[in-house]
Amino acid sequence: MAKKDEFEKNLESLEKIVQKLENGELSLEESLKNFEDGIKYYKQCKKKLTDIEKKITVLTDKLDD
Repeated sequence: MAKKDEFEKNLESLEKIVQKLENGELSLEESLKNFEDGIKYYKQCKKKLTDIEKKITVLTDKLDD
């Protein structure tokens, strides 16, 4: 089985954090810490998706040439 790439790991971590926060059983401090971690994973995922989108744009623009 192929090793998960960084994007998939970050997305999985983000999903786990969302589940914890939605559960509502964390203390305020735990919720804040999880929220901060979630923001970190979100930003990393967003950056990766933006980079991929740019690559796709470059590749599809070459099709028009």
